Amino acid sequence: MVYKIYHNTRCKKSRGGLLYLEEKGIQPEISEYLKDKPFTEETLANLIIKLRITPQDLIRTQETDYKQNYKGKEFSDKEWIKIMVDNPKLIRRPIIEKGDKAVLGDIVEHIDALL
Repeated sequence: MVYKIYHNTRCKKSRGGLLYLEEKGIQPEISEYLKDKPFTEETLANLIIKLRITPQDLIRTQETDYKQNYKGKEFSDKEWIKIMVDNPKLIRRPIIEKGDKAVLGDIVEHIDALL
């Protein structure tokens, strides 16, 4: 089964997740999600289901854009998903997907759950 990583080459944690997979002998399909724009509202919603988290759990709350525009505001799950599709830099990374499961790889040991 194919591994896929939603990756940002400029992010240290994302590079670390990719390196961790490669050290395990896995050559994942790489989606540079800030360039490739792979997410629609439906695909991101499905990925969140695979992650077994809420849309809010996928938000990078340290981003300036989040702090200036979204912090302290209430949004539905559907609204958060639209916000992330429109502003993908707000999405935590890397996300590693395999079949019907996915994990956030910002802590590389979490990737082991897919191996």
